[in-house]
Amino acid sequence: MHVMHVITNMMGCGGAEMMLSRLVSHGSETATIVPLMDVAERHLHLESSGAATIRPLKVRSRLGMVRAVHTLSRLIVYERPDAVMCWLYHAMIVGQCATRLASNTVPVFWNVRQSLDDPDALTWNTHAALRLSRRLSKRADGIIFNSSRALDLHRAYGFSNAHMSVIPNGFVRAPGNVVIAEKPRIIGIAGRFHKQKDYPTFFEAAARVHRSFPTVRFIAVGDGMTADNAAIRALLDLNGLPMEVIDLRGNITDMACFYREIDALALSSRTEGFPNVVAEAMSYGKPAISTDVGDAAFVVGDTGFIVPPARPKDLAKAMRDLLDLSTERYATLSTAARKRIEHLYSIERAIRAYHDFMSPRPVAIGLAT
Repeated sequence: MHVMHVITNMMGCGGAEMMLSRLVSHGSETATIVPLMDVAERHLHLESSGAATIRPLKVRSRLGMVRAVHTLSRLIVYERPDAVMCWLYHAMIVGQCATRLASNTVPVFWNVRQSLDDPDALTWNTHAALRLSRRLSKRADGIIFNSSRALDLHRAYGFSNAHMSVIPNGFVRAPGNVVIAEKPRIIGIAGRFHKQKDYPTFFEAAARVHRSFPTVRFIAVGDGMTADNAAIRALLDLNGLPMEVIDLRGNITDMACFYREIDALALSSRTEGFPNVVAEAMSYGKPAISTDVGDAAFVVGDTGFIVPPARPKDLAKAMRDLLDLSTERYATLSTAARKRIEHLYSIERAIRAYHDFMSPRPVAIGLAT
């Protein structure tokens, strides 16, 4: 099967980009990836390894999104894929329109990657794409959600399709032996600087924890998470968190190194679908402290800590509880976290689910009596 994956952007290392990368790297289907905007160098290995052909459309404006419909339709005619999979709202709209413009026979599937726990955290641009996606949702041949929470909330919002299913993210087993610290002292956080990630809550919680545990250190990675970001410096000043306490690394290419270096992962998001970084950290044996968004509570299970969103005091308490763990209890949680991901969220299981979802479904034929 030749699948054309249309995604809004491949410039970051977010959940959608990383899941798509794992899917085409470990799957057997022929893959073409079409980022509407652009592709970062970190993803070019997919092409050099032969896992996929990448054809970025270089969209830079709203008018460019309209033009992308015609460009993509011509590419579909030229590539002749067996199916089109559209990742994220903008790609769902462009992919749906382009596929129908190009052909009435190629099935087009949608891939929704976030929940709607807190709609106020979405930008106006995302709100507009969400509303249009709702109107078009019946026209897709099927819709994948990466969490049960995302499916329920989108259905309540008005998404309607006869073929909707939940396929959680899949992960590759972390290579080599996982080194578990005797006592947790480094807490990491990964995600772009965006209001959905609720970094004000994280920085307030981190400052509270630092006052109780002066030796604790934090590592933050993601787009905009740098010391030259004025908004970050303002949050540090507001909460009295010394610069030397948190290592702001911005975008990084070696996430494996990040997961190995930290002792636990924090997630302060206001909304998520399937929290990719939580499961990735757990696959490296690092317990998670997460807000109760999307399917985070189920992903973490009894291997970490779940707190309400936008509650810095609760997030700080959970961090302190983890830092207070005995060596034995911390090692138990670390081992349980890794085993939970291996058991529930293997990439092989996800690949099979995607293949089954996109496979043609038998048509029921009525028998005359």
